[in-house]
Amino acid sequence: MSLELQKLESEIEVYRSQLINHPLYKRLNSLDALKTFMKEHVFAVWDFMSLLKSLQRGLTCIDLPWHPVGNPETRRLINEIVWGEESDVDAQGTAASHFELYLGAMAEIGADTQPILNFIQSCNFSNLETELQSVEIQSNTKEFVQFTFSIIRENELHKLAALFTFGREDLIPDMFIQIVKSIEIESGVSFAKLVFYLERHIEVDGGEHGPMALNMIKELCGADEQKWMEAISISIEALKMRIHLWDGVLQAIESQEVAINH
Repeated sequence: MSLELQKLESEIEVYRSQLINHPLYKRLNSLDALKTFMKEHVFAVWDFMSLLKSLQRGLTCIDLPWHPVGNPETRRLINEIVWGEESDVDAQGTAASHFELYLGAMAEIGADTQPILNFIQSCNFSNLETELQSVEIQSNTKEFVQFTFSIIRENELHKLAALFTFGREDLIPDMFIQIVKSIEIESGVSFAKLVFYLERHIEVDGGEHGPMALNMIKELCGADEQKWMEAISISIEALKMRIHLWDGVLQAIESQEVAINH
């Protein structure tokens, strides 16, 4: 690993630790709590796909007539990641994006998919922030999505790559699968699709996409000290926003528990 990447990872470690040890996980102890988590978290799964496609748009040619864009190695990296995220397969071998896998897992356990489905059907790039305000989700979740799209709108590739690599889905710890399996046993509801989604993410992020994303950052920042500083800044802000998202989900679960007990 390059010295620049080592410095970046050192700078963000405290925030990664806060996320992995967030108190939210201790409150994910029931089917209702998990449904609440997924209702909010699916917006992060969705905007991850938009972030990914913004990188593909910047690093490859998607216009006609075609012409080669940028570094061939970086093109290959992003296209392989897009292929894996947008065109993976489910447990039966049927093609599906990771977002669609997550929606299937939500439906399986009875989590509310209407907020995200209504939102993506009504929003476009110009009205996204306005449409987001009318969705019945936590304000923290809305602010998380707004942050992602603020970086997308800047369209600076090294910042997008940093956000993609250090602020995203690998931040759900391995223990989350054990939490989910415990709730599955207690509730008697099948969580097969959710467990598949989580295990697939760990496999892909650790074995394929994680190293690819690190190489992409090295390529895009190169020897430019300013870009490395900005990559560190964006990574820290992304992790803080993920903590903010988790804070909001925790608040929603606690509010739900209070309502049930009264």
